[in-house]
Amino acid sequence: MTLPVPWKEYWWQSARSQARPSFDGLARRVETTATFASLVTDVQTGSVLDEIVSQFKARPLVRGLWGMEPAFQRGTGITVLFAGPSGTGKTLAAEAMANALSLDLYQIDLSQMVSKYIGETQKNLARVFDAAERGGSILLFDEADALFSKRTDVSDSKDRHANMEVGYLLQRMEAYSGIAVLTSNLKDGLDDAFLRRLQYVVDFPFPSPQMRAELWETMLPKLVPTGDLPGPAVFARLTLTGAQIRNVIRRAVYRAASGTGQLETGDFLHAAHAEMEKSDRALSPADLRRLLEC
Repeated sequence: MTLPVPWKEYWWQSARSQARPSFDGLARRVETTATFASLVTDVQTGSVLDEIVSQFKARPLVRGLWGMEPAFQRGTGITVLFAGPSGTGKTLAAEAMANALSLDLYQIDLSQMVSKYIGETQKNLARVFDAAERGGSILLFDEADALFSKRTDVSDSKDRHANMEVGYLLQRMEAYSGIAVLTSNLKDGLDDAFLRRLQYVVDFPFPSPQMRAELWETMLPKLVPTGDLPGPAVFARLTLTGAQIRNVIRRAVYRAASGTGQLETGDFLHAAHAEMEKSDRALSPADLRRLLEC
């Protein structure tokens, strides 16, 4: 008997809840809200993300009915690197993957994972991967440069043990049967042997003007009362990432709510100036206004 879709979803979510592992403070479960429909990225990146999801869904067919199980006794899962500047949607893409596959997403707490004591980092990694195997979760190593940095020439015992940690991690990543997602702002700083073992390396580019216009369009809440605002294409002239655009919109909306009660261009100028000032490239409000009026 084939269960109707609502019952399939009910039983799947029930099993998913019961199987949730305990990571003993080394990871936290992310409440995923992002979907691929809400993710703004370029065509190439979106295509690779779709391929990753499709590959994971096809595993029962390929490994089972098609008889490929013996070839995949090790490395049955998928290891992915999301590389690109901060704020370009890497973590949101991991959330969208988890939603598309109806799996839990756990973000690894690297501050708890990495230990200065010899052997402790390996023990922590073992606990995380063992727990994830039991629960069928997606692991997210956010800003993983510190954990996956290049192995160095051995000059003392600290170098030797640091290299052992990377080597152990490579083994566990290969043997993991689920999805492990790593994000990095500096792909060139990662260990070369580690990069070779990854199945996918997905580059997240700085958003183009067209992408920025779409981000402005989709992120601005529709229920916010607005004054005489220019269109998204005008605001897209500001060279901001998706995360920065979100920060600008949030700050501008709250400023409008505590001010005139409707969102004005001045609210955006104030918020954009404050956001750009964080990265030491701020324009004055007058310069911002001239940029938008060009």
